[in-house]
Amino acid sequence: MAVADDGQRLACYDRLVGRQPAVGAAPGPGSVATERPALDSSSAQAKPEPGLFSRDAACRDRRSGAWSRFWELEPQTDCGTFRLRGYRPLSVSLVQSDRVNRAPSSQAAGRGASRSADYNNHEMRLQLSVRTKIASGLLTHGDPARVDSLWFAYSQQSYWQLFSDQLSRPFRATDHEPELMYVHPLELSLPGSWRLRYAGLGLVHQSNGQSLPLSRSWNRVYLMAGADMNERWLLTTRLWQRLPERAEDDDNPGVSEGMGRGEMRLAWAVNRDHGLSLTVRHALHTGGRGSVRLEWFRALGSGTGQSDLRLHTQLFSGYGDSLSDYNFRRTVLSVGLSLLDF
Repeated sequence: MAVADDGQRLACYDRLVGRQPAVGAAPGPGSVATERPALDSSSAQAKPEPGLFSRDAACRDRRSGAWSRFWELEPQTDCGTFRLRGYRPLSVSLVQSDRVNRAPSSQAAGRGASRSADYNNHEMRLQLSVRTKIASGLLTHGDPARVDSLWFAYSQQSYWQLFSDQLSRPFRATDHEPELMYVHPLELSLPGSWRLRYAGLGLVHQSNGQSLPLSRSWNRVYLMAGADMNERWLLTTRLWQRLPERAEDDDNPGVSEGMGRGEMRLAWAVNRDHGLSLTVRHALHTGGRGSVRLEWFRALGSGTGQSDLRLHTQLFSGYGDSLSDYNFRRTVLSVGLSLLDF
């Protein structure tokens, strides 16, 4: 039978293809979520298959919790395996520091620079960071509410002496960081309205990719956990242990004293457009070294807060700004653009 009314005809088409009606803009962190429509069997079957970049897939629905979306902790946030996702921010920044490491040194014999380079205190910093899920449902197979996962990530940070034309604008330091991590979903209530949302463990290698005498590298295993409160506060902690190396192979003894043995990061979604975070690293003993990093993110775009592109301002002070600086203290102010998780 023919349907004359346009609205009824569109509703019939939606039911036929399993499409859900629009329920308004997906809320950002800290806003009140719109009630999620019930899913019938036809709509579940019609869930769109995410592409290589799953930015617009249904599994990225912003009505799900921040940690659930980031680590794909629930069936409705599972984007599938071998899709490229953001990990740390992809960023390009202008950097000004109080001092720059012109002659990297090490406690190991024969691992120091033979001469000092005339680097500038102002330079550019580039960061690339991506990850992909390589397996899921390893221990939660059949659980209707939780999905665990195994991930591989790669991060790279480079300091570029763009303004040192007398040195042909070299890359002063580049760190490479492949990483393997397992994430298990949790739902535990903590004091003060906090919820423990996941725990996991990882294995990470970090190297500056240089040959002797400037080679620096180390391997770590770590435990991690993440919590949230009202979707406006996110907390992550990591504790790690360096894997031992033979003394003759160790390019950077004492690296744990500068880079730390653990870190804690607290992020606050002030509103839809502004976010703050504080990251503290420490060697976890009296007199140990570490670092503090304070960051401000400002959403760019139409002002809706939905853009993943941010104006990114960062203040760092301490040791380990790069692997070559594991035993070198400096203070760095940077301003640039960052693309968050995509």
